[in-house]
Amino acid sequence: MEGIQYVVDESGKKTAVLIDLTKYGEFWEDFYDSYLAKQRAGEPRESLEEVKKLLREQGKLRE
Repeated sequence: MEGIQYVVDESGKKTAVLIDLTKYGEFWEDFYDSYLAKQRAGEPRESLEEVKKLLREQGKLRE
């Protein structure tokens, strides 16, 4: 595939990929966003009200 190169180990097993970001940058962003979401899936959540309260206290939100 043009713009995609695989890095292989001594036995020929694919271990990494190089992606031409000028050609496939949008796909990389989607992949990376998905990766981050999965990494953060187990993190504690804050409600919208908690976030608004914190922003008000920091002077970053006016209502």
